Amino acid sequence: QLQLVESGGGTAQPGGSLRLSCLASGFTLDYYSIAWFRQAPGMGREGVSCNGGNEPMYRDSVKGRFTISRDSAKNTIYLQMDSLRPEDTGVYYCAADFRGTKERPQCFTYGYDYWGRGTQVTVSS
Repeated sequence: QLQLVESGGGTAQPGGSLRLSCLASGFTLDYYSIAWFRQAPGMGREGVSCNGGNEPMYRDSVKGRFTISRDSAKNTIYLQMDSLRPEDTGVYYCAADFRGTKERPQCFTYGYDYWGRGTQVTVSS
């Protein structure tokens, strides 16, 4: 069974840091585009960061503060979040979509087949 499970959410103060993890099971992440999305209360889901096999992409509001990465040995995706702001609050979801050995740039523009159930991030003083 193909599955993504997020962890690492919680509460942080403004200016603080959190690292989210997303463990994949049932498939190898190396052949997938990966992404993190988030959904704030009362808002739609938005892309935070993604990587289609080449350069990572970030939404403007998190550039320079968030870093997406993957550990092939652990089959895990990470999102390092530094200098957190209250507006970063929301439920964070990891996602993956098969790309094989090809690069799939513009990774915010296509759909993702596999999703985790989300982890809550709250930034508050």
